[in-house]
Amino acid sequence: MATSRKIKIMLSSRCNDIFSSDEKVSLTDIRRDLKREIESQILFGFQPFKVWINEDSEALDHSADSWDSCLQQVRDCDILIVLYNGNAGWAKTGEDVGICHAEYAEALKTSPGKVRFVELPRFEASTDTDQKKRDQRFAAYKNSMSAFRGGQIKTVADLNKEVNKAIFDAVLTQTRRGGEGAKAGRYDLGAALEWSRLDFAGRRAVMEKELLEALSARPDAKKNKTINSATIRIGDKKVLVKVHAVPAAFSVAAAREPVGRPHLQDHLLVSELGVVCGPLHIIACHRTVTENQATNLLGFPDATIINSPFGVYVADNVQKMQFVFLANCRDPVQTRLAVQRFWDWLEQSGESDLLAERASARSRIVKIIAKEQN
Repeated sequence: MATSRKIKIMLSSRCNDIFSSDEKVSLTDIRRDLKREIESQILFGFQPFKVWINEDSEALDHSADSWDSCLQQVRDCDILIVLYNGNAGWAKTGEDVGICHAEYAEALKTSPGKVRFVELPRFEASTDTDQKKRDQRFAAYKNSMSAFRGGQIKTVADLNKEVNKAIFDAVLTQTRRGGEGAKAGRYDLGAALEWSRLDFAGRRAVMEKELLEALSARPDAKKNKTINSATIRIGDKKVLVKVHAVPAAFSVAAAREPVGRPHLQDHLLVSELGVVCGPLHIIACHRTVTENQATNLLGFPDATIINSPFGVYVADNVQKMQFVFLANCRDPVQTRLAVQRFWDWLEQSGESDLLAERASARSRIVKIIAKEQN
C-alpha cells in the first residue's frame, strides 16, 4: 500500500447537530470549513495536510460496511481530532456504543498519542431512551480518559482556534517522538554498540545511571546515588523510586539474579520513608520483557498487569508492591524514551493517583515490617 506524503487528519464528530443555540450552524458546515482551512495551509511552499470527513468520502460498494470504514479511517489517520458535543452518534443496534464513541475508543486503543479531544457546547439531549444510554456511556468513557483537551469553546471562532492549536500540538509532539525513535533505530552502532560491548556488571551500571538521571530530571525530583533511588512527585505525593537493571534478556538467569525480588528488601529502606511514600521499583530491561516474566519476579500472578509500549507495569493490590519494567533500554536515548513513555501513560490513563495511593499504603506496610524486624 502506498503511503501518502501528506499528514492525514480525521475530524470525528456528529454531522447534522447544530453547534449551539446562539450559532445555529451545523457541524457538517463547520467540518467542511475546517477541512478547507486546514488543507489550504502552506509550509515551505507545500500543502502538508489532507483532511478526511465522512461527508466528502467516496461512496461505498455493497461489500463495505460504513461502521468498519470509519474505524479503518481512524486507524489510518496520523492525527484524530475528536469534536465532542455529548452525542455518541448512531449505532448498529440500540444497545451498541455510538459511532463517535467507537472512533474515539479505537484511536485510544491503537495509537493514543495521535488523539486530540476538543469539547464543544452541549447539544440538545435526545429523547430516545437507547440514544440517551449511548450518550451516557460515551460521557462516562470520556471522563475516564485524559487526552489532550482544548480550552473552553463558546463560538465557532473558538472552535477553529482550538482545532488549529490541537493540530500544531500533535504535529510538534509526534515529530519529536519520531526524532527520538529515529536516533535509536539500530542497536549495532553508536551508544547501543558501546553498551553491548560491556560485561553484565558494566552494562547494569550504565543502565541504572541513565535511568536515575532520567528520573531525576522530573520536576521536584531528588536523587540519592547511595541507594540508587530518586524521590519523585507522582500525583499529590512524593514517591521513593528504586532503580534496577537487567543487562541482558530477562530469561538469562545471570542477568536477572542481581535484581532478585527487590520488594523483599523494602523494609531496609524505611529510613528513607519519612514523609515519602513507596518504594516503587523501576527496572530497566536491556531487551523485551513479558507479562509472565514480570509476574514471576513478583512471585504470583494475581495482580494488576498492564502491557504498554514502555514495557510492563505490575501492581499488587494487597501488599501494594509496584514494579515498572522498561523494555529495550539498549542505549541512553531508548532508556530515556521508555521513561517518557511511562510518564505519558500515567498521565493519559489517570493511573498516577492510584499509583501514589498504593505507594502511600506500601510505605505504611514497610514501616510495620521494619518495626517487627527490629
